[in-house]
Amino acid sequence: MRNGVPPSGYYYPNRIARIYLQAMEEVMGRNGLNAILNLKGLQKYVEDFPPNNLEREFDFSDFSNLNQGVFDIYGPRGGRGLSLRGGRATFDRGLKGFGALAGASDLAFRVLPEGTKVKIGLPAMARVFTQFSDQISYVENYDDHYLYFIDRCPVCWGRHTDLPSCFVATGLLQSGLKWVSSGRDYRVQEIECIAAGGSSCVFRIDKQPIH
Repeated sequence: MRNGVPPSGYYYPNRIARIYLQAMEEVMGRNGLNAILNLKGLQKYVEDFPPNNLEREFDFSDFSNLNQGVFDIYGPRGGRGLSLRGGRATFDRGLKGFGALAGASDLAFRVLPEGTKVKIGLPAMARVFTQFSDQISYVENYDDHYLYFIDRCPVCWGRHTDLPSCFVATGLLQSGLKWVSSGRDYRVQEIECIAAGGSSCVFRIDKQPIH
């Protein structure tokens, strides 16, 4: 029986969920992941991850419950670190092969100026989630930063927190930006979160890389 957020009726494709579970297994070990799956009533994934297809069958509530489970077991500090690492590993393990991002490895893209690559690559990441899942994502461009919006967020779906808590999404954006920019690190900060009372989950990304 599910322990936590009830079903949402919104879904990720099985492939993204599978990549995420593989990434979380990588950062916390199989025993750690299984402890969270058992805690949150998701024992069906202990023996077998979702299939490697694009069917939208992984409920946002399952994703949210998994993320809450990390904090339930590891606490605020440990949960934050593991979630950030899990988000980075999720991108690195396979999201860069999706749709709009696939061309970012082409030579024609790689020779573009760094700022242009980020300007193209960040909205491409948003389009992947909007196209392949029930998540709604888009980007707004400002003079010295971007704002990345998630209007329907699976990371914090149905949860209530005092502070922004979508660290998986933060880590994923960090890794995605590093990949599209050919190795530069960018500051990503969640400045608004639905779980903390916001109308959207909003991430500020400085245009100037950290180094």
